[in-house]
Amino acid sequence: MATPYPIRTVTEDALPAIHTVHEHAFHSGPPSEQSRARMHARIELDRTIAAFDGATMVGVAGAYSFRMRVPGALAPVAGVTMVAVLPSYRRRGILFSLMTQQLEDLHGRGEEVAALFASEAGIYRRYGYGQASWHATFGLRAGEGTLATAAPADGSLRVRIAAPDSARAELAKVYDTVLAERPGFFARNDAWWDRALADGPEDRAGASPLRCVLAEDSAGPRGYALFSARGRWDQDTFLADSSIDIREIITADPAATAAIWGDLLSRDLVTEFHAAMRPVDDPLLHLLADPRRVRARIADGLWVRLVDVGGALARRRYACPVDVVLDVSDESCGWNQGRWRLSAGGSAPAATAAGGPTPGTARCERTSDPADIALPAHVLGAAYLGGTRLGSMAQAGLVTELRPGALAALSAALSWDPAPWCPVIF
Repeated sequence: MATPYPIRTVTEDALPAIHTVHEHAFHSGPPSEQSRARMHARIELDRTIAAFDGATMVGVAGAYSFRMRVPGALAPVAGVTMVAVLPSYRRRGILFSLMTQQLEDLHGRGEEVAALFASEAGIYRRYGYGQASWHATFGLRAGEGTLATAAPADGSLRVRIAAPDSARAELAKVYDTVLAERPGFFARNDAWWDRALADGPEDRAGASPLRCVLAEDSAGPRGYALFSARGRWDQDTFLADSSIDIREIITADPAATAAIWGDLLSRDLVTEFHAAMRPVDDPLLHLLADPRRVRARIADGLWVRLVDVGGALARRRYACPVDVVLDVSDESCGWNQGRWRLSAGGSAPAATAAGGPTPGTARCERTSDPADIALPAHVLGAAYLGGTRLGSMAQAGLVTELRPGALAALSAALSWDPAPWCPVIF
């Protein structure tokens, strides 16, 4: 049946219309020319689709070509973005058409995994996305950032103030070190470093220019922080009431972590520290003398969708051997529907035969064997990066164990350390 709002790939002349849809959908004003140029540098037009009512763009969805860390591998991942529908065209099936066509396009490209940040948490489960990572927001007040006396220290480290953009190569060295191990990180090119270091008036929101400190030794950088400050004073008492907003802290080892946090949290004249988009396993929670003072709040981060169940499950690595048959239900991607045998680490008799996987590798193939576990696609997406456990989803009635012990075995195999974390919304 033909849709009244045909969908097609956009061209460069459609960029102003994309901004219009976004400004109405997200209640925002037009971006500055600098911000607009940065956005255009990241957009991949051949991966951006839009719905039209005649000549009017009424909805849009795009994707970035990421290389993202998944457990044990750096994988191609579609970073879904720019999803929006004009408010006057809501409830007409436009979002459904955009998301469905996008999944078909990703499958046609041979892409196995998609990820996004959800503007509304109630939207994307219906398209097979699951809550795969979580992030924390920390708030501390003056005097509450004292590190424990046992905090790691390294006499060879020094903390140096640097201009953020001039330190880009040093920041990238630290970032790439963490990229090698942290699920959810994606490789940054120049356009994404421009985004990370953005420092226009709309980026500052009334705060100071973006600032940077590096923790380094004679071999080079081992950690960095990007932050801004708001200088305030009580004019009656002349008491300082300044704050520090931390945009990003990335560190490669425990001593660098302690050095960076210790420097920022001990700054004079500051009464409040705010750090958003932190990993849920942030070592700061163990570095502080009084960790309760961090006042952590947890929210969902990445939502992940397995576009190709077999390929996606075979690509990542597993914490321990596993051999299970999954009965997957997937309304949006019918090609995933049915039973799959996941064998990782050579644990099962069938896997240890000739041609079976060796330790550290995995296979996921179609099978007619009886299922051990039944689950929907969004549950697999949620568990894929190792940060959302199957057990809690089973307790919510989202997973059915058909063979005793299979659920615990698969949950343990899917788990991963460190926890998944993406430090920037895309």
